[in-house]
Amino acid sequence: MATDNFVQPAIPRFDGHYDHWSMLMENFLRSKEYWLVVESGIQEPPAGMALTDPQKAELEARKLKDLKAKNYFFQAIDRSILETILCKETSKDIWDSMKKKYQGSVRVKCAQLQALRKDFEILAMKDGESVTSYCARTMEISNKMRFHGEKMDDVTIVEKILRSLTSKFNYVVCSIEESKDIDALSLDELQSSLLVHEQKMNRSSTVEEQALKASTNTHSNNFRGRGRGRGRGRGD
Repeated sequence: MATDNFVQPAIPRFDGHYDHWSMLMENFLRSKEYWLVVESGIQEPPAGMALTDPQKAELEARKLKDLKAKNYFFQAIDRSILETILCKETSKDIWDSMKKKYQGSVRVKCAQLQALRKDFEILAMKDGESVTSYCARTMEISNKMRFHGEKMDDVTIVEKILRSLTSKFNYVVCSIEESKDIDALSLDELQSSLLVHEQKMNRSSTVEEQALKASTNTHSNNFRGRGRGRGRGRGD
């Protein structure tokens, strides 16, 4: 006997991203043929109105579908959120309440995301800022963007960092771009490479400062020595 290998679709869990969840949930309920009762609700007959047997059967069938749809909502939505929904008499009540609560917050998140995109666009390394500090600032904004729904690949962040370093890293950027596949370069690898070059530059700068200081001291000592010699000559 042939077996049915059809896999039942999973109930979409609400994860805070309302637009995505509502699309999945609507499609799920449509596949179960419960969407009409969620969208339209149950119209109870006016008080005292007599129903025919077919009408009674249809009403009971709609109520049963409504109960099943509610059961799916109870599984899809965390208890902490369900407790904030005051009216849960029908599946339509729950659906409408979720829409009112979370569709507005989606607009707020969109506005915040736009602001973060602008911050990311103008982000640049400051003079004297360390590689560690700048990478941390970049990742902070990137993670906030991802939290607000931005689909951002690591390569986008890698390219942003390479484009926005200070001019003293120009030759380092050229070296990295020529020797590595940027699309395959991880953030950790990039930061490691930049740190190595930063340490080399810091050591070189320290050596130059020490050499300059030594040269200045030597010049100063020679000048004082010549001054003392001229003084003794005038006194003789």
